[in-house]
Amino acid sequence: MTTNVTHAEPLSIGEVAERTGLSVHALRLYEREGLLVRPVHRTSGGRRRYTSSEVDWLLICVKLRESGMPLADLKRFAELVRRGPGNEAERLRLLDTHRQRVDAQIEALEECRSVITWKVGVYAEHLARGEAGGLWDPTA
Repeated sequence: MTTNVTHAEPLSIGEVAERTGLSVHALRLYEREGLLVRPVHRTSGGRRRYTSSEVDWLLICVKLRESGMPLADLKRFAELVRRGPGNEAERLRLLDTHRQRVDAQIEALEECRSVITWKVGVYAEHLARGEAGGLWDPTA
């Protein structure tokens, strides 16, 4: 998961928003909430400039949030990364706990898909035989 941005070409907040799918507002919120592992560099005019490693980190954060990681857990993970080496076991526990939640969500969705697939088959079979009348008909 790399951005193909070199350290020599920092990105503006708008460019980072485009690459990460986060809005400019969300990027500012991530910074305010302490979700970044280091402060974003600013130009003399106060404009944010992001490095490729900061964009890569944001892409990880996006996936963790999209997969349902609670904001408090993401903050904790960022805090641990900011502290540097020595807390890898705690990072692993946090990530593994989240992975287990995601696995449970996937299992529940697979069960839902199975029921839907079965029901699609029932309707398709009845329609193919011309016997669809009366399927879940509340007026019957």
